[in-house]
Amino acid sequence: MSKKSNKPFVLVDGSSYLFRAYHAMPDMSNSKREPTGTIYGVINMMRRLLKDYDPEYLAVVFDAKGKTFRNDMYEEYKANRPPMPDELRQQIEPIHQIIKAMGLPLICVSGVEADDVIGTLSEQATAKGIDTIISTGDKDMAQLVNKHVSLVNTMTDVHMDIDGVKEKFGVPPERIIDYLALIGDTSDNVPGVPKVGPKTAVKWLSQYDSLDGVMQHAEEITGKVGENLRDFMDKLPLSRDLVTIKCDVDLDVNPETLKRETPDFESLSELYAHFEFKTWLAEAKSGSSNDSNVSNDNSSVNNKAVNEVKELIANYETIFTETELDKWLKKLTKADCFSFDLETTSLDYMQAEIVGLSFSVKEGEAAYVPVGHDYVDAPKQLNRELVLAKLKPLLEDEKVCKLGQNLKYDMNVLGSYGIYMQGIQHDTMLASYVLDSTLRHNMDDLAIRHLSYSTIHFEDVAGKGAKQITFNQVDIEKAAPYAAEDADITLRLHQTLWPQLEEIKSLKSVYSDIEIPLIPVLSRMERYGVLLDTTMLAKQSVQLTERLAELEQEIYIIAGQEFNIGSPKQLQTILFEKLELPVISKTPKGQPSTAESVLQELANDYPLPKLILEYRSLSKLKSTYTDKLPLQVDKNSNRVHTSYHQAVAATGRLSSSDPNLQNIPVRTQEGRRIRQAFIAAPGYKMVAADYSQIELRIMAHLSGDKGLLDAFSKGLDVHSATAAEVFGVTTEEVTKDQRRSAKAINFGLIYGMSAFGLARQLDITRPEAQKYVELYFKRYPGVKNYMEETKEKAKEQGYIETVFGRRLYLHEINAKNGMRRQYAERTAINAPMQGTAADIIKRAMINLDKEIQSGKFDMRMIMQVHDELIFEVKESQVDDAIKFIIEKMEKAAKLSIPLVVDVGVGNNWDEAH
Repeated sequence: MSKKSNKPFVLVDGSSYLFRAYHAMPDMSNSKREPTGTIYGVINMMRRLLKDYDPEYLAVVFDAKGKTFRNDMYEEYKANRPPMPDELRQQIEPIHQIIKAMGLPLICVSGVEADDVIGTLSEQATAKGIDTIISTGDKDMAQLVNKHVSLVNTMTDVHMDIDGVKEKFGVPPERIIDYLALIGDTSDNVPGVPKVGPKTAVKWLSQYDSLDGVMQHAEEITGKVGENLRDFMDKLPLSRDLVTIKCDVDLDVNPETLKRETPDFESLSELYAHFEFKTWLAEAKSGSSNDSNVSNDNSSVNNKAVNEVKELIANYETIFTETELDKWLKKLTKADCFSFDLETTSLDYMQAEIVGLSFSVKEGEAAYVPVGHDYVDAPKQLNRELVLAKLKPLLEDEKVCKLGQNLKYDMNVLGSYGIYMQGIQHDTMLASYVLDSTLRHNMDDLAIRHLSYSTIHFEDVAGKGAKQITFNQVDIEKAAPYAAEDADITLRLHQTLWPQLEEIKSLKSVYSDIEIPLIPVLSRMERYGVLLDTTMLAKQSVQLTERLAELEQEIYIIAGQEFNIGSPKQLQTILFEKLELPVISKTPKGQPSTAESVLQELANDYPLPKLILEYRSLSKLKSTYTDKLPLQVDKNSNRVHTSYHQAVAATGRLSSSDPNLQNIPVRTQEGRRIRQAFIAAPGYKMVAADYSQIELRIMAHLSGDKGLLDAFSKGLDVHSATAAEVFGVTTEEVTKDQRRSAKAINFGLIYGMSAFGLARQLDITRPEAQKYVELYFKRYPGVKNYMEETKEKAKEQGYIETVFGRRLYLHEINAKNGMRRQYAERTAINAPMQGTAADIIKRAMINLDKEIQSGKFDMRMIMQVHDELIFEVKESQVDDAIKFIIEKMEKAAKLSIPLVVDVGVGNNWDEAH
């Protein structure tokens, strides 16, 4: 290599790539459950860099393991950095292997940082007049910039030469070290002058030329900041040394020996196959270079991999005529299954208006039908009513297979247009969720994970933040590729995910027999909604306001002053500085914590934390429910419509939002009063059906413990039965306190509670709690055996299963970090109970809905909250409906002991509960 070469010497800050990819990429893993997101991100950036510069000479430099000379200079150097996550650590070696197989020189030098190696090589290149580009996101590297050295940030596509450094930092490259010494670096724990930020540092360096000049004129600098400078003077030389990149590292390579080699395609094929990077694998097998397969999209690490999908975009159609639509209708009718997607004006399914429809029947072939783009000069589009009328028979035909991504939303929106979608056989969001519930299941992430493809994002066509427009305002030329791609990618994802489900019968059953049939059930519940007494909620808001005002005054009196109760910092000052309450725990920044768990512990001994907790609770009820719920009532239905989410909770439970009906407290008077505002329509009653102690029953079934099975089989009060066993008395002799303790033990242990946690809950000593735990396991040895066996099984296979075969993957069950491993172990014990309970109530909902849809009863299933189902039932049919509900719910699963359902009836939810 010589200075006459027209290609630059490229130095890659591999460690910078590593952390940036880890934080930017979505969760990704291969079928062996090995994390792959960081690997994909780093290699994708490397590939693009090679395409952009095509260097002959380069080096990829990573930090080596262990301490560096800076740790010897300053023990606290980087001391505040958390340990590297296990899932990141295990991706480093594969990244190194792939980089080497790509024919790229890789360097790790012990005792120094990657910056020092890069600094040394860049200085060697400069001495020979060789132009060098350093690819990094590290601001410290700006000190290396000179007439031959520039920086490039591949994440932002920002290039920085000498003028660029001046523009960004306000000082030239030769003053970056002084600049960094003054401001310090919190990420590396390099101390800087207190209260001195970039502006002050630039001002001083401009005025006094250098750090030495600033120190010589320190007495001239007035104010608190000048005082801080003088106090910090003796530490400035250390800070300067810490931020100075070492440019004389003893290396056994030089810029002229770091030549790019021919890739080892055989090794690359093995690595890409192992980590399941399909597009790259095909390329490596063909023995081709990566230049033609790397994106020019510079927006982020999720760069668009230009692959077969991109090449087929030309086959996407935009339909403007009835003839074109009829042609596609014939395709859809003949297809074994077609993917379908709506574009709308809102995420609120009750308010959303259809802007366009897209569908696909074959990879790379999709169509978009715009019907509601109404921006100025928008082209003429087909009439929405005409399009929907033509599609209605097809969409409502249960024999015609449809697939989509979160099709429940589309089903709800179509309902507003009088179309009741049937024949939903596949949903890629749910397929992904069933395969591994711990990952993210939006289409963009799925496309990256399974297709190595980055989709057109909504923000790409509609803008971001305050400037984002609704889809009806998006230019059809932009909207059509985005919408058609959605349908195409969804079809491709189905073709990838469905074979994986078919390979595992239990997961296929969970998907086909539980999750897919539940879609229309939830849709009907959501669209029907719940009636609210908004007048009652308004009165409650007034009462809560009055009570909050009273609490404020009580709090101020105890605190001895007024302060912002909602400010953690001000509360921290009052509790721990003024009142000198004991510090229970600290925040990551070392400040006394005011978290709810801390206040709950302090509330046992001090009045102010107790009042703060009450204030917080009532404030949340007011803002979340009594104030907000009336605003969420739909103007057309006069009901409130929640959204149930099937693919959020890792255990399989449903969650709800807008409003969240599952977080309304039932144990407080105020919470119960909010439930009183959920009312039945005139002539109807609310019926609430709740599984009794379902998770304990599932524990009895799974563990096969004779004592628990016997208690449930005989219909005993299991908490009294446990108390009798643990305390060695008859069930008749069990006291209220003993039953309370037994209840805490029963539920606590299945949630993985330790003796320490039990002691806190029961307000007893830890030895007493430990004694209770030992007695419990002595009386119920099957439970103990089940827990130990479950943990071991989880460690062996990496997941646990519910009774019906739903899996929860436990990625940290073998983690070296003790806290993470213990959390995974507790989850392994509890998740089969929670997951099985979720499966049971979902099965019950499906069976109940079938009968309700048959018209046998004048009733509706209107809410699902944990283990409870709420119905609106014609008053004259309540008794028969209750028998029907109990029968269907109790037969939803066949366990070793019977399921029991408790039912209540009332005019509102609180009365019925």
